[in-house]
Amino acid sequence: MKTPVLFVSHGAPTLPLEPGETGVAWQKIAKPLPIPTAILVISAHWETDIPTVSSVVQPETIHDFSGFPKALYELQYPAPGAPELAQTVAELLRQAGIPVQFSNTRGLDHGAWVPLSLMYPDANIPVTQLSLQPNKNPAWHIALGHALQPLREQGVLIIGSGSITHNLRAIFQHRQGEAVPVWVTEFCDWMAEKIQAGDVESLSNYRSLAPHAVQNHPTDEHLLPLFVALGAASGLDTAQRLNQVMTYGILAMDAWVFE
Repeated sequence: MKTPVLFVSHGAPTLPLEPGETGVAWQKIAKPLPIPTAILVISAHWETDIPTVSSVVQPETIHDFSGFPKALYELQYPAPGAPELAQTVAELLRQAGIPVQFSNTRGLDHGAWVPLSLMYPDANIPVTQLSLQPNKNPAWHIALGHALQPLREQGVLIIGSGSITHNLRAIFQHRQGEAVPVWVTEFCDWMAEKIQAGDVESLSNYRSLAPHAVQNHPTDEHLLPLFVALGAASGLDTAQRLNQVMTYGILAMDAWVFE
């Protein structure tokens, strides 16, 4: 049995302190899943020119944000690292003709530890991260995810962690209590329609085809983890759209499970 693949919109780093509906949703997503042998996270917050996988034995909890309550900086997610998984990831990528390198210092950024702290609060499952390549397009990241498919046969849970919408400037301009803008809902619905239709070609070209694509993603690093998840999925016919919550008026918290 293959382990499912996840994509989560990780939202603001304050979620461990104020989990709300999204925290409950993540707990519900994790509960029916088989306990992973290890977890591989592809986070929007680690970008490199060449795919890089962390081989750290005990990754630190990276507080890669500023201006939040002191209590948030005191949170730790002391999960063990997964150096053996890192080696397997590197082998799979090389077999697919994808260059790869290791980091012996990279810890867990908030794109990894924030959702994991709610999904697996005991922090007892080995975790490592694989970086994104912002200089590469969605098709590259789909191919990257496809190379990782064999991990699912080994009980590894692959999580793409980003955001289905991510325009931070617009968040500060959106007045509290205002309706969710059409440019957000139309984009989210287009993405959902194409995922459920298995239309990978349109998804790969979302930037020119999706309504309001650039408005929702001025840069696309927060959507690239979704494409890795799409590639790691065996197919999209079982895709489930979960947690259709909207935070800050325009930050969609959609999650996807691919069986």
